[in-house]
Amino acid sequence: MSLPDYKSSQKPSTPATAHTPVVQLNVGGHLFSTSVSTLRKHPDSKLAELFTGQPKLRTDPQGRYFIDRDGSHFGRVLEFLRSEQMPTENIQEVHREAVYYNIKPLIKRLEETPRLFGELVGRQQFLSRVPHYKENIEVLIRIARAEAIAARHSTILICVLRTEEDLGFYDNAINSLEADKESVVTFGPWKAVPSVKDLLDCVKMDIESQGYRVSIEAHVMEKSFLSRSYDYFYKVIFTWW
Repeated sequence: MSLPDYKSSQKPSTPATAHTPVVQLNVGGHLFSTSVSTLRKHPDSKLAELFTGQPKLRTDPQGRYFIDRDGSHFGRVLEFLRSEQMPTENIQEVHREAVYYNIKPLIKRLEETPRLFGELVGRQQFLSRVPHYKENIEVLIRIARAEAIAARHSTILICVLRTEEDLGFYDNAINSLEADKESVVTFGPWKAVPSVKDLLDCVKMDIESQGYRVSIEAHVMEKSFLSRSYDYFYKVIFTWW
C-alpha cells in the first residue's frame, strides 16, 4: 500500500522583495520608502537591476537596503519614477543622479530643459572647439595654488587668441610682455561664434565651479611708439581669503 502523497507545507524560497513590495531604502543616510514596482519601472536602469531577483544590496542595522551614495537628490529621482514629475531646481545635480542610475527617460527630459540644453549643447560644444581647454583650466589652478604662499591673491596671465591671424602674432605678443612668460596660459584659436568675452566667462565659471573665487580683467600693457600693443592678455585673479 502506497503512502499518501503529502505536499510539503513549505513554500519555495523567493526573493524577499516578492513578499515585501514596499521597501525601505537608506541612500547615504537619507531614508525613503517606495515599492519594488517603482524601482523597476525602467527595466534597463541600475535601480531595476538592483531590485530584480534577489536584491544585490547590503542592509543597514535596521534592515533597510543601503545605497552608498549621497541621497540629497534621490527623492527627485523617486518622484519621477512615481509620477514623472520633473524637478524645478538643482537640475544639474538631479541629472548627475539620473545618469548614475541610468534612468534614460529622466536623463533625456532633463537635457531638454533650457539650463542643461544651454550647458550641454551650447557651452560644451563651444568649449570642445577650444584646443586644450580643460587642461588649461587645470594648469591655471595649479599655478595659482603654487603662488598662493603667504599671499591673499594669485594673479595668472592668460593669452586669448581668437583667430588664426591672432595666432600669427603670438610670438611678438608674448615677447612684448614684461611679466614672467613661462607661466602664461594660452587659449585658442577656435572656429565658433562665441567671442573672447564668452570664453573668459567660461573660464571664470569653470574655475568657480571648483570652489575658487576669481575675477578676470584686461592686462594693460605699456604702450610704446616703437612697438605694437597687443590686447590678447588678461589677468585671472584668485582670492584666497
